[in-house]
Amino acid sequence: MTPPADAAVLLGHDVSWPQCTTAEGGYGLPMPPTTTQFVIIGLTKGRPLTENPCLARQVRWVRDRGKPAHAYTMAGYPTSTQLTSTGDDGPWSTSTKAGRLSNVGYAQATFAAATLSKVGWRPAMVWIDVEPRPTQPWPSSTRTQRLENRFVIEGLMRGLRDKGFSYGLYSYASGWAEITGSWRLPGVPVWATAGRLDYPTEALDRCTQASFSGGRVYLSQWYDDTRDYDRTCGSYAFTRLPMPPSSLSSSTADFNGDWNNDEIARLSSTNELMLHAGRGQGTLRPGVRIGTGWRGFNILETAGDLDGDGAQDVVARESATGYLWLYRGNGTGGWRPRVRLGTGWGKFSSIIGVGDFDGDQRADLLARESATGYLWLYPGNGASGWRPRVRVATGWNGFNTLVAPGDFTGDGRADVLARQRSTGYLWLYPGNGQGGFQARVRVGTGWSSMTAIMSPGDLNGDRTADVLARDSSGRLWLYPRTATGTWRTRVLVATGWDKYNRLF
Repeated sequence: MTPPADAAVLLGHDVSWPQCTTAEGGYGLPMPPTTTQFVIIGLTKGRPLTENPCLARQVRWVRDRGKPAHAYTMAGYPTSTQLTSTGDDGPWSTSTKAGRLSNVGYAQATFAAATLSKVGWRPAMVWIDVEPRPTQPWPSSTRTQRLENRFVIEGLMRGLRDKGFSYGLYSYASGWAEITGSWRLPGVPVWATAGRLDYPTEALDRCTQASFSGGRVYLSQWYDDTRDYDRTCGSYAFTRLPMPPSSLSSSTADFNGDWNNDEIARLSSTNELMLHAGRGQGTLRPGVRIGTGWRGFNILETAGDLDGDGAQDVVARESATGYLWLYRGNGTGGWRPRVRLGTGWGKFSSIIGVGDFDGDQRADLLARESATGYLWLYPGNGASGWRPRVRVATGWNGFNTLVAPGDFTGDGRADVLARQRSTGYLWLYPGNGQGGFQARVRVGTGWSSMTAIMSPGDLNGDRTADVLARDSSGRLWLYPRTATGTWRTRVLVATGWDKYNRLF
């Protein structure tokens, strides 16, 4: 059988405010030659929340010549004034700095959408430009600052999604590492720059080499003193790309891709799997059936993105065989074909999807061995497989519930909660980001009264991981956390949850 041929490479250019006249504040650089096959137009004047002063004329230029065109917009860390003026302008809670930074990114997306509306243009793609900018620098000297930068970028992605724009990322490896700590986003398309062309095949190399974020490269760019040049990669024909999955930091629980964490539960009576979608404000929507015939599994767990497609997945341990199955999420609340991850998993009494526990930005599993109480790390390889397992702790049979909340402490590292069987104490085991734990901290007492404990991550929209717990009367309670590591007053979320025999 003859393999399908790749689409012909398209060669294009990107333009923005430097192509505006000097009177408009540009450099008067030339527009692309008439032979260009596509154009990408910048919406800003080099910084977020500014406008390209000759955008309308550039849009007319591509329309008059019948050139297909995308847009790009700048992401940027806010000034103190911008944080004050836009930190409330988004869907996240304003009670934490993380929530306000996320809202800033959302406001940057809203501004970009309004700019497009002014000129009557709705491009197929809006690329997000993430690179160091001396005029409005990203703070990046500490791990916390790099994590906060991610919140801004996440807000921009969500804002574009909510406005109906598909999006991708423009950057380069060292710049992306400096700003985000080499944040891995395999489900988000990439436009990769080669910078000033140093050798003839460098732009082609950007098409074939691993990208700065792990996403597929669809476009590459290079430049000289006069113009920016672009080319398509592989079979890409400069069309609209599918909407990427949600990219919530440290989340393993946004199953339907709406940027709010969710809760999945199995009905005792029918063994149906029900999705209770989060609203992002500490409440859940009514259950929607997303599966039948789930009786044969005695462990169910949201696992994060184990197969590397950007969407959240579920792992299920088959009671009769001990097989571990990966149910691959499609990013919109449904499934792709399942994959068997392994055999012999019947020896474990608990399996939790801990997120990235060892710091390689790939989702991992922790599993407790029934006979020994050993806690094992199964490091994910990002492609539905494992690197060699590592024993990370002993003596864990003293706990009757293990919970993976994601980043519970706000330091960007995945953590674990464990309820002690003999006392009902709830212990926090902070991850060290390298596959181990820091000193444990007791974060609660009296938790023996709860028949189920789990964490969807951030349920109330303040970018801080929370806990859900069901009491013996079937009431589901939200235990919200503060950014300083204390509990807020618990909130009743729902009643009648004793109809479920698994919450995850």
